[in-house]
Amino acid sequence: MTLVRHFGSLLTLIALLVVGSAGTLAQDDPLRIVTTTTQASDLAAILTEGAEGVQITPLMGAGVDPHLYQPTEADIAAMNQADMVIYSGLNLEGQFDTVFEALREQGVLIYALSQPVKDAGFVVGAFEAEAEQLGSDDPHFWFDPRNWELTAQDLANTLAEADPDNADLYQANAEAYLAQLQALYRWADEGMRTVPGNQRYLVTSHDAFQYFGAAFGWRMAAIQGISTQDEAGVGDIQSTVDFVIANDIPVLFVESSISPDTIQAVVEAVEAEGGTVRVGVRDLYSDAMGEPEAFGGTYIGMIAENVYTILQSYACAGAEVSLPAWPEDLQPAPDEALLNVDCEA
Repeated sequence: MTLVRHFGSLLTLIALLVVGSAGTLAQDDPLRIVTTTTQASDLAAILTEGAEGVQITPLMGAGVDPHLYQPTEADIAAMNQADMVIYSGLNLEGQFDTVFEALREQGVLIYALSQPVKDAGFVVGAFEAEAEQLGSDDPHFWFDPRNWELTAQDLANTLAEADPDNADLYQANAEAYLAQLQALYRWADEGMRTVPGNQRYLVTSHDAFQYFGAAFGWRMAAIQGISTQDEAGVGDIQSTVDFVIANDIPVLFVESSISPDTIQAVVEAVEAEGGTVRVGVRDLYSDAMGEPEAFGGTYIGMIAENVYTILQSYACAGAEVSLPAWPEDLQPAPDEALLNVDCEA
């Protein structure tokens, strides 16, 4: 039994008892997987679809900020019973470090989705001011679908090694999913580049979209830094106001897992200085996906809905935008409510 006590915001790990060991499963043993973020849960479910005896326990739900999330007693109990814990990494789940260390010592396989991307050299460095706190890497690597391809294939390989009986299934699922990710990237790239180059600015609540911008040719600005643990101050808001006015940026974007207060403060300050700026037609998904049954509740839907939100918002602001047709073989498909936007709403 794992016991956890909370003292204010401090999570203290009192004890972890060894429950089995990691490695190749014996025949007929279930593969017990715990996933942290919504993205991790989605990918694990896709790659293990059809595999008998796989049990996935997700910890975080829609709209949950993984930067701030602290594991509960139930979370620690689930991880303590797991064969494998799949997490995002690069310090995104910073409150889990002590737990992961203890689980590794008892033989649980702790898998970081970001590791193959880091190994390939495709991670983005943090700003100097954040490097000491967060390390040198931006944890939002999944916002480039090409990074997610690396992650999906590497996780399939890891699952196949841990569970040889289902190895062929994991690899077949990965092959099919990689084709979907490639179609998603082509569609998103075509759409995002229809906005004239000098207008491609994405201003958001916190700095989660550097990979997204690099993937699709956009420049990024944010009020908060990489982690939402750092509160935005008056200076951060004024710097964003100055940036928006200087670059004549027409739209600012709120994120689904973050309070809209700072974006609203920028809007009010821009208007107070005689400028005009609007908020995006929907919130962007950043650190968490949407509800499981919603279009944005899958990785593909999350990326695609962000693309729709950005392009529709810029179109409402008067930019010349072209939304490419949705690929017929790309699933899930967006619903009509997403495609039809009232700019005055």
